[in-house]
Amino acid sequence: MDIASLLGIILGAALFVFGVITGGTGPESLLNFWDPASVIITIGGSIAGTLASHTMPDFINGLKSITLTFQTPKADVSEVIKHIIDLSNIARKEGLLALEEAANGIEDEFLKKGIMLVVDGTDPELVRGIMEADLISVEARHKTCIGFWTRWAELGPAWGMIGTLIGLINMLKFLDDPSTIGPSMAVALVTTLYGSLIANWLCTPTAAKLSVNNDAEITIKEVTVEGLLSIQAGENPRVIEEKLKSFLSPKMRNSMSEQSGGEE
Repeated sequence: MDIASLLGIILGAALFVFGVITGGTGPESLLNFWDPASVIITIGGSIAGTLASHTMPDFINGLKSITLTFQTPKADVSEVIKHIIDLSNIARKEGLLALEEAANGIEDEFLKKGIMLVVDGTDPELVRGIMEADLISVEARHKTCIGFWTRWAELGPAWGMIGTLIGLINMLKFLDDPSTIGPSMAVALVTTLYGSLIANWLCTPTAAKLSVNNDAEITIKEVTVEGLLSIQAGENPRVIEEKLKSFLSPKMRNSMSEQSGGEE
């Protein structure tokens, strides 16, 4: 489990509560920031707007995708490269057909699919086309979920402003009663606060984390495609290794260089 997102959400809530308590009159100050009408207007309105911007399946999947921010990525790009180098050594020693047996123990469906295409003797350009079509489809699904949180982040502050305008209109309506000005203004500002919290505490960080996870998975799939095509072309395992290392950061390249590379 990746605790970064969970820790960030908890820490953000704790800091907000700390700021309210220390800046007010104690724990009872929290009651000043609770208003049911503002919750309904801001949270309910922004969710309604987000729903209207998506199909129902996409909306449900978008809500569920928040769990992905707490999950540790299953694959590591350096491990994928090592796996591909092992496969290239097998292909170099025993031929491409030997990869079919090696594919039986592979859990990565994307990699297994590519291996079977190579084993079947599919034209390299067709292999690339099929694999990249799969990659594009995965990225499109990811971007739909990211777009869900991005849209909600945009609508949260907007609906907070709508709530503020409602509060100000009600305040101006009864301006002849000075005793109502303070409470009405406070309620009006609370809706703006709720909108900012939705955007900056929940939605924007979630969209950013999903985007990071998407980039990592797409990089792994790109490495897989290049590696399989290199194996199919009969390239030297050491050459394949150096080619795939270009996807890594300098630190990760150095780490891999300390270990055994591809065979000649």
